[in-house]
Amino acid sequence: MAKLVGITYRLEEKLVPYAKAVRAVGLEPVPLLPPGPVSLEGLDGLLISGGTDLNPALYGQRRHRESDEPDDERDRMELALAREALEAGLPLLCICRGMQLLNVALGGDLIQHLDRPGMHRVPGVDDAHPVTPEPDTALARITGAASYTVNSRHHQAVQRAGKDLVISARSPDGIAEALEIPGLRFVVAVQWHPEDRVPSHVPDTRLFEAFAQAL
Repeated sequence: MAKLVGITYRLEEKLVPYAKAVRAVGLEPVPLLPPGPVSLEGLDGLLISGGTDLNPALYGQRRHRESDEPDDERDRMELALAREALEAGLPLLCICRGMQLLNVALGGDLIQHLDRPGMHRVPGVDDAHPVTPEPDTALARITGAASYTVNSRHHQAVQRAGKDLVISARSPDGIAEALEIPGLRFVVAVQWHPEDRVPSHVPDTRLFEAFAQAL
């Protein structure tokens, strides 16, 4: 029987690539729509997907004029589920908004708007910029130590990493592109969208395979 992975989402069409990616590595997706479940009971892992910006009040800032209208209902659900997954030791994969949410859940904060989004906000471009995994990290062991190009469509970024989080990859301009928690079974977060490139890109496919193997 396939392992069950909860996938958070807001819009039905945005769920599709995540569901395809987890099925490609032998997992069964379980959609989690806000206000959503109050528990991860019965699930083997959690994927927190991309989407709109977090409410900056969650990390003590006023909303920037370039920030999205808050989706407090989704914020509440995902923060609760992320914390439950961490407490339960469930494998946790966080993508784009999901990476930022994990950081905030653990006390970190964000850059609300990059002054020059440039390479970071280029929807529709398959190879937006390179990322370089840090040595001796889970990400480097999963994808390989060499730099590789990723897609990118964000305008916010991690500023101060939250408790226990390690920055495991950066872009050429120094922006944090991946986070992880060493010593746990699987807690990996990436700022790009690997779900769009499974199975065509090897490093992104390896990331989903490693998530599946951790369940």
